[in-house]
Amino acid sequence: MPEAGVAAKGLGRAVIFLGPPGAGKGTQARQIAESYSVPHLSTGDMFREHVSRGTPLGLRAKPIMERGELVPDDLVLSMVEERISRPDCADGFILDGFPRTLPQAEKLDEILRKRFKTQPVVVHFVVDEKQLMRRLTGRRTCAMGGEIYNIYDHPPKVPGRCDRDGGELMQRPDDREEVIAERLAAYERQTRPLVDYYCGRGVLKDVDGMAAPAAVTKNVLQLLAQKK
Repeated sequence: MPEAGVAAKGLGRAVIFLGPPGAGKGTQARQIAESYSVPHLSTGDMFREHVSRGTPLGLRAKPIMERGELVPDDLVLSMVEERISRPDCADGFILDGFPRTLPQAEKLDEILRKRFKTQPVVVHFVVDEKQLMRRLTGRRTCAMGGEIYNIYDHPPKVPGRCDRDGGELMQRPDDREEVIAERLAAYERQTRPLVDYYCGRGVLKDVDGMAAPAAVTKNVLQLLAQKK
């Protein structure tokens, strides 16, 4: 069974990280993907790549994103299907923050059945709302390298500056309290039903997202090692 920080090659399946904003999905996805030498996939990265490359999918998505509108499911799913068809995803990947709705989950199941013979593992990060609010309002991201800090629980050595490269630490516009309240409400409406959906399929595993990050990583690694 791999321990945190010990490389283990390949997952052999899709792993979906599910949880509310601020649950630590992105941080854990990067750690686990590195441990297993598999890609960490997020739809935001996919959008940016396709737009920057000027692909047909990117050309369709760009004006929608510029208007601040939600990218339609068919376009998102086309990007996901294209990305997981690449050779680096052949031995599994971590899908971070997607799907977000039940229709997306059902369509993603069809895509994954074509790609893998095994069912996905869905890791559900459980964190209470008070802790989520503290994490999100305190979150700061390095403008250069993307490292994440929290002014309450994981502050930088020099206020406002990244420990690694000295980059300026920024607060995302959607990490303000009034915006967070709406984001959490939207999660409950749209994404919470996915917990019941995946639980009913027997692929959902709860992880205590309130624990220290290193402990969460260890728990996820242990869970995935059991599934392998």
